[in-house]
Amino acid sequence: MIPVTKPYLPNREKLDKYIDGIYDKNWLTNNGPLVQELTRRLEDYLGVENLLLVSNGTLALQIAYRALGVSDATPGAQPQAITTPFTFIATASSLKWDGVQPVFADIDSNTWCLNPANIEAAITPNTQAIVPVHVFGNACDVEAIEAIARKHDLKVIYDASHAFGVNYKGESLLKHGDAATLSFHATKLFHTGEGGAIVFKRKEDLERAKKMINFGITGPESIEELGINAKMNELQAAMGLCVLDEMEENLKARAVVWNRYERTLSHTLQVQAKPKGLDYNYAYFPVVFESEEQAVRVAATLKENGVLARRYFYPSLESVACLGAGADHPVSKEIASRILCLPIFAQLAQGEQKNIVNLIKMELAT
Repeated sequence: MIPVTKPYLPNREKLDKYIDGIYDKNWLTNNGPLVQELTRRLEDYLGVENLLLVSNGTLALQIAYRALGVSDATPGAQPQAITTPFTFIATASSLKWDGVQPVFADIDSNTWCLNPANIEAAITPNTQAIVPVHVFGNACDVEAIEAIARKHDLKVIYDASHAFGVNYKGESLLKHGDAATLSFHATKLFHTGEGGAIVFKRKEDLERAKKMINFGITGPESIEELGINAKMNELQAAMGLCVLDEMEENLKARAVVWNRYERTLSHTLQVQAKPKGLDYNYAYFPVVFESEEQAVRVAATLKENGVLARRYFYPSLESVACLGAGADHPVSKEIASRILCLPIFAQLAQGEQKNIVNLIKMELAT
């Protein structure tokens, strides 16, 4: 079976050397030397400052909300944050879990990112933040979102889980917003098995978050913040260092796969529109079909032939009852119903990919 994605496993001998070092030092967690090294190297590789490693991408979001005061509101009122319904459930559920009501605004029909034109109508006196998503690594309209946030004195936290290494107009996309969060889950372009990171605009927010990820503890007998355990451990960091060493090789292989899809499918299926100045990371290859029926049929045909494609993201989150009732958002609902993410990973062979494309074209012709 060809999966929709496959974890990138780096050189085993190099990983073993890092693990030997962990055994020698007997230091497994609590800001160990490998976590410190990975922090420095990621800041350098990504071209950012104020990066904080955490144990997973969902906690990255929750720590960012807390550090930036999104959970705060007028006494007796529930804080709110405006976000997109076209995203992975964690973007919205992490808000809800933290006592912040997600308020959905519809997406752009071409980029599939949060449409700035829909944000202001959703703002209320309880709105604390905007939480856009760089969907599939595509850049949101960061300039328009920043202008709205300044006008209404709102925080901006980007869910940049898919945007590792993406540059926009010559600099890291992660520099936009008050914070940008990353997921280092096993299936991501860069991973630490499980893990995540936050890139803060301001150093003071980073310093507050550092306390939060270690229960608020600042010394042997000092607790200064309400915190939680969100630390990355040394084994995660070891994996990340090995993956980072091979990142250019991985990117090059993924680019070949991505470009083959683009050449063979972009003329017959809707693909994601990207802004000028975007340096993409080839993390995903989503396509949108003419109808939900066609998308479901193609997915079934692929599965019958040993290929897994994913309806990602489905459903549109305004339809998820536990997040709170809300109005339909027709663009998100339409895209979510007709989308499939096709298999993309460094090891996908040309013959396997050709078979995937032929199966899709065969189904479209029926």
